[in-house]
Amino acid sequence: MPIYNRIAEFQDDLIATRRDIHENPELGFEENRTSDLVAKQLESWGIEVHRDIAKTGLVGVLKGNGNSPRTIGIRADMDALPMSEEGTPIYKSKNDGKMHACGHDGHTTMLLGAARYLAETRNFDGTVNFIFQPAEEGGGGGRVMVEEGVFEKFPCDTVWGMHNDPKLPAGTLATRPGPLMAAVDTVKITINAVGCHAAMPHIGIDPIAVAVQLYTAMQTIVARNVDPIKSAVVSVTMFHAGSASNVIASSSELTASIRTFDPEIRKLIEHRIREICKGMETAHNVNIDIDYDNGYPATINHAKEAAEAIDIAKEIVDESMIDDNIAPVMGGEDFSYMLEARPGAFLWIGGGKTNNDPGLHHPEYDFNDEVLTLGSSYWAKLVETRLAKTN
Repeated sequence: MPIYNRIAEFQDDLIATRRDIHENPELGFEENRTSDLVAKQLESWGIEVHRDIAKTGLVGVLKGNGNSPRTIGIRADMDALPMSEEGTPIYKSKNDGKMHACGHDGHTTMLLGAARYLAETRNFDGTVNFIFQPAEEGGGGGRVMVEEGVFEKFPCDTVWGMHNDPKLPAGTLATRPGPLMAAVDTVKITINAVGCHAAMPHIGIDPIAVAVQLYTAMQTIVARNVDPIKSAVVSVTMFHAGSASNVIASSSELTASIRTFDPEIRKLIEHRIREICKGMETAHNVNIDIDYDNGYPATINHAKEAAEAIDIAKEIVDESMIDDNIAPVMGGEDFSYMLEARPGAFLWIGGGKTNNDPGLHHPEYDFNDEVLTLGSSYWAKLVETRLAKTN
């Protein structure tokens, strides 16, 4: 049963919805039009809609046939990225500087497809909460929804999410138990020194010299402090100092991105960065300010639910299209907050049309409409399996 026949029948509607959302992208916490579109469709199918959750988020509640107290939550993200589209589809973004370059238009549409089918058939016993989340792209909409009590207002025994991957062949389904995506932290380090004339460096304290040493020292953290069996990345991505060739600046700034899977390694790296900065202060007689931002935690699948996700995949696609232990990636995902709050799993759906499709966040990326019915069928099968009728 690769695709539900009924879902295949309204494939054209799914494509039209996905392209409509693509053409009208909105950034995090600004997804008003998208939220309206989602609410209108859910309501037209008789699904109870609750809005104004994390500002532009919403939840559709659908009860099946029966009185089972079992519940499930399925989440899709709705926001676009602040970048210009360079591709040329007929449904190219109308909003300058905004683009669905990560496929959230497809994620939203796949969940809508499942909602439509399940509302028509109600071949399950329990309650489904369709969670449409704002602001995944750096805004932490998942965290806000959890903090606002989404799981208290809409109880979920488990919670599930899916992301497309254009680097996997179309139709692939993949996940793994444990860490799937990394925690994402950022640190901005400002070195306050003593500026002076470039011809007289001895009367000042050069913040660039300190920053260069700090950069080198930070690169030893992963190489010499982290267990080689465990993964971590410390990438210095910005270095700013000075405004004239004949002036030694009074300050310099470094910004770094830190990616980890293990919570203890995450703490270790922050601790070591702070220790190194403290040592540099003493060694060079400067003042160093540290702005350390603990961002999205690692996306860690629960083992039982990850295994179940694979079992469902086997009902949808051939086993040759399934990877039950895909390698984790260093990208981040705020579905992690939901997995900290409830058991569940996150998986990849392949969308690659060729061996060289533009990747996620590329200005020519476009979600592959051919997998819309597959994603919708996956969600429908998950609900009908987890909330199977017992009589």
